[in-house]
Amino acid sequence: MTADERGRVGVRRRGWFEVRWRQFRNAPRPVVRAVLSPLVVAIVLGLGYLAYDVALTRGASLPGGDLRALAVACFVVLVVTTGALITYLIVPQPTGAGGRRTRTLWSAALGLFAAVPIAYLVLVVESQLLRPLLT
Repeated sequence: MTADERGRVGVRRRGWFEVRWRQFRNAPRPVVRAVLSPLVVAIVLGLGYLAYDVALTRGASLPGGDLRALAVACFVVLVVTTGALITYLIVPQPTGAGGRRTRTLWSAALGLFAAVPIAYLVLVVESQLLRPLLT
């Protein structure tokens, strides 16, 4: 802290990393919920896809043959829709003067926009990091 001519104490300027770390530690609850709900869904469904992928790689004969492309498409659609739906249900809009909690499509949009990159990142982590360990 530095003092100016009048004897007031100035505020110390924080560095870029310190500001980002503080933002990460104090994230708003709706954002945390919007990220965690599709993340949990993506991890659970991703582990199912990983088991299917490893079984096909090891030569297991499954009914329907090799449907990995369809499984990935279903995975993304399920993560995005359930992430948007769960976020719509658990993230209410801020209360106004009336104090009544409302849910609008903005809650679902928050979950949708959080779910798209999460679905992709979970697939990348499972296919590039976990799959080589299991095959």
